[in-house]
Amino acid sequence: MAGGIGSRFWPMSRTDFPKQFLDILGTGKTMIQQTFERYNKLVPAENIYIVTAQEYVPIVKQQLPEVADENILAEPSRKNTAPCIAYIAFKLFNKDPKALMVAAPADNLVLETDEFVKTAKKAFDFVDSVNALVTIGIKPTYPNTGYGYIQHETKEAASDIYKVKTFTEKPNLELAKTFIASGDFLWNAGIFTWKVKNILTAFEKHLPEVYEAFAAEKDKFNTNEEKEAIESIYPLCTNISVDFGVMEKADNVYLIPASFGWSDLGTWNSAWENKDKDYFGNAVVGKKVMTVDAKNCIVHVPDNKLVLLQGLDEFIVVDTKDVLLICKKEKEQEIKDYVAEVKRNMGEKFL
Repeated sequence: MAGGIGSRFWPMSRTDFPKQFLDILGTGKTMIQQTFERYNKLVPAENIYIVTAQEYVPIVKQQLPEVADENILAEPSRKNTAPCIAYIAFKLFNKDPKALMVAAPADNLVLETDEFVKTAKKAFDFVDSVNALVTIGIKPTYPNTGYGYIQHETKEAASDIYKVKTFTEKPNLELAKTFIASGDFLWNAGIFTWKVKNILTAFEKHLPEVYEAFAAEKDKFNTNEEKEAIESIYPLCTNISVDFGVMEKADNVYLIPASFGWSDLGTWNSAWENKDKDYFGNAVVGKKVMTVDAKNCIVHVPDNKLVLLQGLDEFIVVDTKDVLLICKKEKEQEIKDYVAEVKRNMGEKFL
């Protein structure tokens, strides 16, 4: 799933070139390239599909030349993850009614690929034999308020697989601390595995209006009429996440606890956490950055620009060709609000 605009990574992430197509951590590979390589260890390239916004199709083709054009699916409008998943599920069911499917964001960071592949294979094995919708839960390391949380039963349904009890959207700090202390809450990684036929059944039951919109045109998938069909379906779809629309309502949702160096890399703070740091805790991308009495900052600047930081503590500093952001790390969740303010005052030029 590669259609988001990544506004919390502004000003690097822009509407016309969002974070999934950027090398946020300075690794030499963009987020979507890293994600493709990770899943290519699990399934062959011809079975990997990218669902993205129409305007991002050329970027996907440029960054992932190994993906066939017919495997890059363009959404005519952004309707969150439920319609996106319904689209690919109907398309795959048309090809193979017995297909298994994993749905994942294009911009997650995974540091331990082998451990990830092991977990993903366990999910495939489970859904192949059980009518289950499986999600991956990440063992939390601190009370993060930017993630969703999943509570699971204590009794195993299978080896290290548990029935899900509750989903909670981003909690406040006190609630997040309670979740961590209880020991049976995990971060929601937003990575889902199921038999295609079982997720379609769940859509039919819990999001019937979305199901019916796609079902009415299902014979056009994998034909020359698919694009036209999708353009007529999307205006009929609710703007809703698969978490809220299906997973929180279904009674056959299971969880695999995992620990493979995961981050949704959704904010500058998460970039700071996952980047190598100097002795003073500064995480720097940029070849000519000097720091004086600066500590615990995340700095992302062009390689050709000399930047000297003095006296900054716990700041985000991001410089692009037309925008400079200097923001306290503790205010990172408000960057979305700042972007809205920029739009009001300056129009869309800087978005």
